[in-house]
Amino acid sequence: MQQAVNQSRRNLFRGRINRVGGIRPPWSLPENKFLDTCVRCNDCIDACETNLLKKGDGGYPIADFSQAECTFCEACVKSCSPKALLKTDSQQKPWNITATINDRCLAKNKVHCRTCGEQCEVEAITFRLAPGGVALPNLDTDLCNGCGACVSSCPVSAVAMKLSTEQP
Repeated sequence: MQQAVNQSRRNLFRGRINRVGGIRPPWSLPENKFLDTCVRCNDCIDACETNLLKKGDGGYPIADFSQAECTFCEACVKSCSPKALLKTDSQQKPWNITATINDRCLAKNKVHCRTCGEQCEVEAITFRLAPGGVALPNLDTDLCNGCGACVSSCPVSAVAMKLSTEQP
């Protein structure tokens, strides 16, 4: 018999009040429902073709963009028997995350680099020429689909994925 973990109580004792336990797999239910529904069977982790999904805090799956990206193949959704990952229609966004580029970015430090933009299939990251001759990254968050291809390619870890405040 598997006993459910009270994640909010656990986080309270760890000093993490109302903190999300990482970026969940695409098409996850809202966090509280996800934690109630997910049985930590690892089926979605095993099904992930790019090895993006890993065990996170408490054994719940999280997306780890440090070495992989999401191809939106839906294998995780199809493998989720408890329905903690649920795609209800073809127009549903997989998640509300977007890339962010911090000040460690080589281009922002006057070093020519366009690696993140080269990895972005949807062209959400473009470069514009700036004074001094180094093109600076411009991120269009409306175009960003949250695949994370730009994260692992960055040589200085200046790109990260962040949760959007709006609901999917």
